[in-house]
Amino acid sequence: MSKKPENDLVVLVTGAATGIGAATAETAIARGHRVLLTDIDADAVHTTARRLGDRAAAFPLDIRDPDGWGAAFDTAEAEFGPVDVLINNAGIIHTGNTRDLSLKQHREIVEVNLLGTMTGVCTALPRMTARGRGHIITICSMSSFLALPGYATYGGTKHAVRAFHHAVALEERHGPLDFTIIHPPSTRTKMLDQELADPTSAIAFAEKAATPQAVAKVVVDAIATKPVEVVFPVLAGRVQRLAGTLPLLIRWLMPLVEARGRRQRETLIRTGSAGLSTVAGRAE
Repeated sequence: MSKKPENDLVVLVTGAATGIGAATAETAIARGHRVLLTDIDADAVHTTARRLGDRAAAFPLDIRDPDGWGAAFDTAEAEFGPVDVLINNAGIIHTGNTRDLSLKQHREIVEVNLLGTMTGVCTALPRMTARGRGHIITICSMSSFLALPGYATYGGTKHAVRAFHHAVALEERHGPLDFTIIHPPSTRTKMLDQELADPTSAIAFAEKAATPQAVAKVVVDAIATKPVEVVFPVLAGRVQRLAGTLPLLIRWLMPLVEARGRRQRETLIRTGSAGLSTVAGRAE
């Protein structure tokens, strides 16, 4: 049997109804791959898949559900063949200072961002290993390196996701699988409205937002190049990663960064430029 061409792989993307996930699915299809789009929003993910044509299919998936994960992999195989690449992208956020969020909100962030991602990896590992090939790509966040006010639990899950991802990659280093983790910056997604409405989230607007399409290109490029870890954009990402190792520096810089974010946020509100997917949002 001939080896499947590297530009014709079966890709499963979570959180694919909108934002980075949808852009990643579209870019992957344009590169010749076949994609199962999954999302908790059943209507939206089916709509997106129909728009992308016959190399796309949809499956409603709550990433917290282990049985749902198994069904998603089975659906991908029935539609296109066994999954070659898992792109763990789905996530949620509740912004606000820690004391102001309910325990339910803290728990939801952990259950989706951390446990949901872990469940996907644990589903993929035995299936891909049995086939002798596979690539797990985790979409994380620059907040995995930084402690940011208003994002304590969100950032905590991203720190944990990064640690989990790299530990699993080390455990599986003698096996047939590849592992990549990607850290986008603030991105123009639908999470914007939630952050824009919360003054404690002003820091999200301190930097220029990436487009979902720009992030998607980095993700789909990684399918071919298989890097271990990617910060994006490269220079700013490296600076932030380094700064994150120096808590005293972060405490000194944070007031300056927050002030810039507040000014930018106020400008967006005043000019009415803050429609969905037009300015900075988080990275899912």
